[in-house]
Amino acid sequence: MNSVGLQNNACITKLHDKFQYIFEKELIEELCKFGNLKSFKEGTLIMDIGDVLTSIPLVISGSVKVMKEDKDGNDLLLYYLEYGDTCAVTLNCCTKPTKSAIKALTESNAEILFIPVEKMEEWMVKYRSWRGFVLDSFNIRMNEMLDAIDNLAFNNMEERLYKYLREKVMITKESKLHITHFQIANELHSSRVVISRLMKKLENEGLVIQFRNYVEVKEFM
Repeated sequence: MNSVGLQNNACITKLHDKFQYIFEKELIEELCKFGNLKSFKEGTLIMDIGDVLTSIPLVISGSVKVMKEDKDGNDLLLYYLEYGDTCAVTLNCCTKPTKSAIKALTESNAEILFIPVEKMEEWMVKYRSWRGFVLDSFNIRMNEMLDAIDNLAFNNMEERLYKYLREKVMITKESKLHITHFQIANELHSSRVVISRLMKKLENEGLVIQFRNYVEVKEFM
């Protein structure tokens, strides 16, 4: 068997283990036949603003953060993608060639299956499980974006900061967050000075502990 056949069989085994209760066996075989499974290190930019969308990402392992950029070039976190998730923005752009309005960055080491966009409509008709998966994914991601907007509009910065830290621990499954105040400020659309002040306040309230190179949320210790 050639290397392509071996890779395809490995992909089928991996997807069957993870998605056998979600997708039909035939769909899993087609996902591996037409998809491109890639591995990424933490912190890898896998999609940037302006990229032409030619595929749909399906997260097999790890996590990815999806961000929007404001007019000043600052990033605003929209939502995270984990195992079994796909991106609503790419789903919404699969009927014709479109440039990406978001950027996606791996939050941890990750495996992602990239599915050609031309298979989107074909599988929507051919496989009931795929149609349900796409519609459910779109609904979930839209609700998460609405939640992000509500959080930005109605919660004060201290609430947003603590919510951000809790979500980051749950997404990365790491109790120690190796992140700087500058990085937090960038993702929350704030300033490093404000974040540093609020981190100290959360520490005084007994919610977090700050160390030289990392932060721990006491709830998860």
